[in-house]
Amino acid sequence: MREVSPQQIRGIRLWEGLLDPAEQAVMADDLRAVARAAPFVAPVTRSGRPLSVRMTSAGRFGWIADRRGYRYGDRHPSGIDWPPIPDSVRAVWDAVAPDARPPESCLVNWYGPAARMGMHQDRDEGDLSQPVVSISLGDDALFRIGSVERGGPTISLWLRSGDVLTMGGDARLVHHGIDRIAPGTSTLLDGPGRINVTLRVVTAPGCSTPTGSPRHPR
Repeated sequence: MREVSPQQIRGIRLWEGLLDPAEQAVMADDLRAVARAAPFVAPVTRSGRPLSVRMTSAGRFGWIADRRGYRYGDRHPSGIDWPPIPDSVRAVWDAVAPDARPPESCLVNWYGPAARMGMHQDRDEGDLSQPVVSISLGDDALFRIGSVERGGPTISLWLRSGDVLTMGGDARLVHHGIDRIAPGTSTLLDGPGRINVTLRVVTAPGCSTPTGSPRHPR
């Protein structure tokens, strides 16, 4: 990984270009293997409205969005076990969050050229003292950052292939989203689109399973 000093943006730490092109290519191949073992699914809200991204996971737990709500599960919706988190992905966590507990979930989001993600918080985890680490691969994405409270002013920045950010501390629950993708800004993947990887600690300290019941999207 490159020697990069992080920027602070509303408490979020951003390492621009932390992964060099060779490291990005290795990670992309590793994530293709994850998707072969646990195929991408098309998530929906409780009302049945489809999200524009496709999702899969690796690690002990995967994140699931369906008519039952949002939650973590220890198996892919097909019933198969989630594959392990690739070493190339785990190495990023160790580099930017060395004092955190080991990650238990690696959510892999595929953004096609028209995909987006509305403003939301990552709050389904049992230990909110642990950070979320996000890795961008492929086409540029316009990332919007709000505040912990819903509403209010936001700022936006472009995330590019190889960028890594962490949301922790006071920024752990900031609202954030992806407004749009800029197709054709990267040649890393087989075609236009973006992969976003988020690493998370799911369980509360001393617990072996996720806590709480499915959260129903608003």
